[in-house]
Amino acid sequence: MTVDGPEELEKLQRIGQIVGLTLKTMSRAVRPGITTAELDALGLRTLQAHGARSAPRLVYQFPGATCISVNEEAAHGIPGPRVIHAGDIVNIDVSAELDGYFADTGASVAVPPVAEPTQKLCDAVYTALWRVIDTLRAGMPLNTVGRIVEEEARRSGLRPIRVLTGHGVGRSLHEEPEAIHNFYNPHDKRVLHEGQVVAIEPFMTLGTGKIVEEPDGWTLRTADRRLPAQYEHTLVIQSGPALVITAV
Repeated sequence: MTVDGPEELEKLQRIGQIVGLTLKTMSRAVRPGITTAELDALGLRTLQAHGARSAPRLVYQFPGATCISVNEEAAHGIPGPRVIHAGDIVNIDVSAELDGYFADTGASVAVPPVAEPTQKLCDAVYTALWRVIDTLRAGMPLNTVGRIVEEEARRSGLRPIRVLTGHGVGRSLHEEPEAIHNFYNPHDKRVLHEGQVVAIEPFMTLGTGKIVEEPDGWTLRTADRRLPAQYEHTLVIQSGPALVITAV
């Protein structure tokens, strides 16, 4: 969507703050012994306390309020009885709706003790996300996102996960521009414009980057079972620095 006036921006910022707070609350609760179902329940309670509805449930009938992916799982992990252990990497993806507006955010949480490759992976993805956020302006090519993410991956000896992408968001969970690539595509001629709302979510992995779907029909994992990581924010494109509505 493109923001049309201060009222729309205010509503977007409200849902952005709610999903950001929910992610922060869940991330702080990650510890050895907790299950992904318990984390998800905490996320659901936080969303409901602010009047928001889980977007995965609302839009896709996903069997959880949030997506929680552990270790080799890259995205769309279903919360359940899986127990978190020391050394795991836990990706939490929170998206929700309030008053007809959607926002989307996510983060990878490494559980101590953190192995050096895991820390390197998380640091590279986090750095890529914020390099993108700090760079994007109205009028820039959309493939700036992929160029920066791919540069950061190569610098760290990692690979971007090419099939997982960012997307437009706002009046629905996924909208134009679809497929905001995490690799540089010189043939992508799309241009960012003032007021555009996008979810930027770089994915990288220690392995090949190939993704397969688990038999549950939802969970995506790395084919080689090497660790992936993802960080995500929803932002509004401006002529100056982008407005990050999910940062809390």
